[in-house]
Amino acid sequence: MVPKNEQILLSADCPMRQMLDLVGDKWTPPILYLLSSGTKRYTDFQRQIPGISKKMLTQTLRRLESAGVINRTVYPIVPPKVEYYLTPFGEKLIEPIAGLAKWAWQHQEELKLVYKRQQTPVSSQKLEN
Repeated sequence: MVPKNEQILLSADCPMRQMLDLVGDKWTPPILYLLSSGTKRYTDFQRQIPGISKKMLTQTLRRLESAGVINRTVYPIVPPKVEYYLTPFGEKLIEPIAGLAKWAWQHQEELKLVYKRQQTPVSSQKLEN
């Protein structure tokens, strides 16, 4: 249900805007998806998320931890062992993200066309129309 007052959508305290600020970047959904199956280590993310840089992975994990979406446990052993897992709040995000993933699989052909259009310079798109 969309509020009738559009100014509500533009305000910083709009729940939809806050939710998109939390999970609406490129790397958060794949990280949360991996964590939905259980505790992971840093190398698990590196191995299972192609294209994510160490810097982006670290920044995203830190941001999710500070937001209370994931927890991080550091074990005092050599070599250091660090594990990440969802908080109860983070677990509540899995269902809507899974819904988006299901939608993406159902609309993958359309999404491929959108992606292709986004990769084509605007001047080339005008020539094709």
